[in-house]
Parts: sequence; C-alpha cells; structure tokens
Amino acid sequence: MKLILMGTNDFVVPVFDSLANKHDIIAVFTRAPKPMGRKHILTPSPVHQWAEKRGLNVHTSIKEFDSVSEKPDMIVVFSYGVILRDNVLNTAPCINIHPSSLPKYRGPSPIRTAILNGDKDMDVCLMAMTAEMDAGDIYMRKNIVIEENDTNETVEEKVSNVAIAILDEYMQNPNSYIAQPQIGEPTFTRKFIGDDEIIDWNKTPLQIHNQIRALGCGRTKINGIDVKILETKIEDNELRIVKIQPAGKNPMDWKSFINGLHGAEIKYGE
Repeated sequence: MKLILMGTNDFVVPVFDSLANKHDIIAVFTRAPKPMGRKHILTPSPVHQWAEKRGLNVHTSIKEFDSVSEKPDMIVVFSYGVILRDNVLNTAPCINIHPSSLPKYRGPSPIRTAILNGDKDMDVCLMAMTAEMDAGDIYMRKNIVIEENDTNETVEEKVSNVAIAILDEYMQNPNSYIAQPQIGEPTFTRKFIGDDEIIDWNKTPLQIHNQIRALGCGRTKINGIDVKILETKIEDNELRIVKIQPAGKNPMDWKSFINGLHGAEIKYGE
C-alpha cells in the first residue's frame, strides 16, 4: 500500500518504522525544526530525523501537500499537531491514532492529562480524520493500563506498541472495518506550560506524584534552593522523593541531596 505519514514526536517513530517495513512510503510530513537546548540550535523533529535516515521524502509544511505528485492509497496521522484541510482529507482515506478514550481527552495532551488526573487506564483509538479536532468516527480501540508509577514516557511506549498492532491489523483489510461514531460529551485537553510544573504543597501526595510523572518534573524550593523533583513514589500514603535536581547541578538521588543539607530541617516550598 502507498502511504503518506504525518507525525512529529519521538514515540511516533517506532510506529512509522513498522509501517515503512511493510508499505511504500511516498512522503512524510512533520513539524518544522525548532530551536532546542541552551544554544537554541535548530533541530529537526524525531520523525524528520527518522525519515531522512530512511531516505524518505520529507516535508515540514502542510502547504507542500499538493506538491506530492504520487497519489497515496492512505494517509496515516499520529501526533502531528497540524489541522488538516479538505485538500488533504479528500485525497485518500485519512486515519489517525489518538491515545485517549474518545470522546474523552480530545486535543494536544491526552496522555499527560490522563496521568495528571490519576486515570488507571486509557484507550488507543484508530479513527477517521475530520476537519474537527479528534471528532472522527472510531474504527478500533484498544485499552491499556496506566500503572501508579507510569510516566508520560512509559505510557507513550505502551501507546506505540498498541498503535503498531492496531495498524497492522487494520491494514490487512481496511474495508472490513466500519467506523462507529463517538458516544458521549467530549472533553478537551490543553498544552501544558512551565508554570504547570510548580508544586503546590497543599495538594495531596498522590496529586503531586501524578503531576511529576505526567509533566516530567515538579519545580519548587527546598530550604531556599530552587530544585526540580524528577521522580517520586507513594509509600504509606506519603510522597517519597526519589530523584531531584538542584539548580545548576546534575540530577541526584534524594539521600545525596539531604546529605548536602548537613542535618538542617527540611522546608518544602521555602
């Protein structure tokens, strides 16, 4: 089958790689390079880098879609982050992988939102693309469990594995699947910003734990030191810090950080 792939993030790469091993990829669309790191070096997306390594035709603007000379049999979209117009949607069947129990958590951050809210599981949906965001009918959905200490990265890996299996099954006979409309009132996610990482110590231990594992860190002060809390766990209904990074230093375990306080009373948020 001739496919056009559209995606950006790193957890998309194993899924696209699996498709590329079985199908003819005529073009890949991804987001434009962004400044990264302290030096703001312009860096291609993970999907862009993967496509170049495989020698595939890469486009970094959806405005270039009409320049693709060969017509695809199908367009596969996964974590692309770009609204598609009729010139794309009407070219070929257009399907999308969305990691949430649709219509719950439409939008840009379904995995982080699910973890932040303490959800115990979520669906990975294969759906028809429409002009309205994440509103298409569902061809298939598979459930995955979110464990207590799962992070955004570990859930993304689970989603990738399920997406590979779903697409492999679907591609064998697409015409045998009848899309079903989404049922229920939709909810929507948003993009998270730096301030979302700030810890409110009035929240419960579980809420703070969920915040850190969803967003990758929580920012606060401990004994007047600016720190990022990188990893936590819940023991006996209390929050235990596992890994921490003081400002200007490398990540360290909690015991090493405590030793550096030389026996001072620990003050959180101060």
